[in-house]
Amino acid sequence: MVASQAMRVLHSSNVHVCKGHGRMAHVALHHSRYTESQISTAKHRFHQMKRNTPSTLSLNGPRVVCAASNGQDMASDYRTKDESDIRVLVVGATGYIGKFVVRELVNRGYQVVAFCREKSGIGGKQGMEDTIKEFPGAEVVFGDVTDMASLDSVGFKKPVDVVVSCLASRTGGIKDSNLIDYQATANAMNAGRKNGAQHFVLLSAICVQKPLLEFQRAKLKFEKELMEAGDISYSIVRPTAFFKSLAAQVQLVKEGKPYVMFGDGTLAACKPISERDLASFIADCVKQEDLKNKVLPIGGPGEALTALDQGNMLFRITGRNPWFFPVPVAVMDGAIGLFDWLASIFPQLEDSAEFAKIGKYYAVESMLALDPKTGEYSADLTPSYGNDTLEDFFKQAVEEGLKGQELGDAAVFGINKE
Repeated sequence: MVASQAMRVLHSSNVHVCKGHGRMAHVALHHSRYTESQISTAKHRFHQMKRNTPSTLSLNGPRVVCAASNGQDMASDYRTKDESDIRVLVVGATGYIGKFVVRELVNRGYQVVAFCREKSGIGGKQGMEDTIKEFPGAEVVFGDVTDMASLDSVGFKKPVDVVVSCLASRTGGIKDSNLIDYQATANAMNAGRKNGAQHFVLLSAICVQKPLLEFQRAKLKFEKELMEAGDISYSIVRPTAFFKSLAAQVQLVKEGKPYVMFGDGTLAACKPISERDLASFIADCVKQEDLKNKVLPIGGPGEALTALDQGNMLFRITGRNPWFFPVPVAVMDGAIGLFDWLASIFPQLEDSAEFAKIGKYYAVESMLALDPKTGEYSADLTPSYGNDTLEDFFKQAVEEGLKGQELGDAAVFGINKE
């Protein structure tokens, strides 16, 4: 039983005029041959822009070239418009955080488009009708983020001002990480750039600041491309631990079982944030000028908490005497070595090796901002946001259960999966 607990803890037209910031504008021609009508249209559209903003015409051949500075288009900044006139596309809308982001944006009065999978939820059990019911006030569309044509034709059927990505790989496995954390997210950005979106809000993770895992490297690869794009502004949100990720032992402690921790329980700390508060911060990034073109670590309110702190909190709430089961970190090192060896013989086990590495990472690395001067994790440098506390969340979970906080594909041995 205890060993099982320990393992669970691991874990358009052919001619486009692309406008740039300041004094730069380029006409980009998609094909190598053009009709007189197409050229005339391009010239007309260009001179319309030129009357409003000094610009330079550049014909650069068959590739699309959009010149911009600081991610700001020469067209009127969407931030000057009322929320009701700003169209926001959310990809990853049916995910754990994505659902709350869609609802928060709807509550703030934005035109929200929720880009969803036809089958979503844990095990793909949720169909399209169920998904539509989840998002009253939003326009729900269905497509595939791994397919650019689907994003173009479905997600950007109408002009979009802002793209919000809440995409994340389900398991952190190697192929899944590169497909979702990098490629699908890049698809959403490039479709947005192609179709005139001005801003991209990315839900990333604070742990990418020390990348030792495949999903972290995939996220960082995309972050770099986003920051270097030049023709779209960005807000990169790097949250600490979610409440859900700390909830796995609630029911076990409630049942009188020990709280499993690595080492003495003080190896790592975090400032956990609720999905509601995180969604609110992401929504702030849509329009707030001071959050533009920034990497934004963010945590919840209160002090940083270690595993020992969290365990004592649960024992206090449940009224049970503290009973901890410490697991030596060396156990994880042994598991990683074993799975790496097995994966070298059986490549299909590469994800098992990666999962063991993920387990150790979260056991020994804090989900706090790194101090660039000292290289140490710092609670003081990790901004706090919101009002929801982990203690209140634990109290509610003990009283009402964990419905809505299921771990899905991230569950180990099926604990709290559904």
